[in-house]
Amino acid sequence: MQASRARLFKEYKEVQREKTADPDIQLVCDDSNIFKWTALIKGPSETPFEGGVFQLAFAVPEQYPLQPPQVRFLTKIFHPNVHFKTGEICLDILKNAWSPAWTLQSVCRAIIALMAHPEPDSPLNCDSGNLLRSGDTRGYQSMARMYTRLAAMPKKVRSVELLQVWHGTTIQPSNMLS
Repeated sequence: MQASRARLFKEYKEVQREKTADPDIQLVCDDSNIFKWTALIKGPSETPFEGGVFQLAFAVPEQYPLQPPQVRFLTKIFHPNVHFKTGEICLDILKNAWSPAWTLQSVCRAIIALMAHPEPDSPLNCDSGNLLRSGDTRGYQSMARMYTRLAAMPKKVRSVELLQVWHGTTIQPSNMLS
């Protein structure tokens, strides 16, 4: 457990030092538990998730980095490799292809890549997977875009809060464009 704490503290320091290095990811450690993290990730451009901000929850095991973290979407997302109700993610690096070389930041990057390149042959969301497997890309993109707008593009007040967290600044609603 001591090795996992040391590794997580190292990752925490790296995240603090490099906050602006990756503008698509904001990783935050729970104040009272180094084994609990959350992340805000931006939907990849040129995908139905573009413009959305998605929240992830990380539960890091005491055997980390020898074992992968458990990661799930807290934000609803229509994607073949994400269970619609639980947010569980089907991604090989979170299962059998895990390596201690992965960090929480690189896991976020891999999840963003999965969002851009779904794998419909191993779906956790069968509706989404079936649309892609049957060649109905337009139907899949339409549904994914709709859920992104409903769940990942919050109303204006919530947007102000997310922007404040995202940029670490105080933004007054009157300063925002309508």
